[in-house]
Amino acid sequence: MATNSAIEWTESTWNPVTGCTKISPGCKHCYAERMAKRLHAMGQPNYANGFRVAMHEHAVELPLSWKKPRTIFVNSMSDLFHQAIPVEFIQRVFDVMRRADWHQYQVLTKRSERLLDLDGLLDWQPHIWMGVSVETLDYQFRIDHLRQTRADTKFLSLEPLLGPFPDLDLHGIDWVIVGGESGPGARLMAPAWVTEIRDQCQAARVPFFFKQWGGVHKVTKGRELEGRTWDEMPRIAGTTISDADHSRKKARRYSRSPA
Repeated sequence: MATNSAIEWTESTWNPVTGCTKISPGCKHCYAERMAKRLHAMGQPNYANGFRVAMHEHAVELPLSWKKPRTIFVNSMSDLFHQAIPVEFIQRVFDVMRRADWHQYQVLTKRSERLLDLDGLLDWQPHIWMGVSVETLDYQFRIDHLRQTRADTKFLSLEPLLGPFPDLDLHGIDWVIVGGESGPGARLMAPAWVTEIRDQCQAARVPFFFKQWGGVHKVTKGRELEGRTWDEMPRIAGTTISDADHSRKKARRYSRSPA
């Protein structure tokens, strides 16, 4: 339920919930759904019901047992704000994040309406980052919902990027991740879409992280943009994680355990 992660912008994953349902075009080739099907076929008990939403009591307090600080992507295999997840369970997850405050948490949702509805019921802390996934201009409203929350650090995951964002409003946004779709049926991402977002981030002084070009075989395309990697991270406790520091940290972790 918790692993070292190969996701470029985090260190570990924590899945007190698994399973989800599709709500927008970015969900079409969901990596979590593909992985859940494989784990179900392998007999992994947390995926006994495949990709149907399931809450896992035994996983709720896991971060409290991890004594070494790490950056944790919350629910990489689900969406914490899915309508099938009770408010009380979401609050328990937030309570664990509050108590295990030596970690940084990255929560990401496509269900920004519910996020905003529950905002006043959640115990936001500076080490809990909140993000929304936005794949095309039609879903920019998720950014406006995020902006209205009380989260201290707000970020965007423009992945899979399925179209241009020529006038991206970055007011109140602390970090932008961009990535292409990967795996079977992956839809192509135009380089101009990426550089346009990168340039807007630079103009607004918002850290920019380029995750991947994607494709059916994403490793062959890599993640360099105009001759370099972009691993900028948001500000933490008065400092900014540099590209070099982030890359070194990931390299050390990958050398300790396979992705």
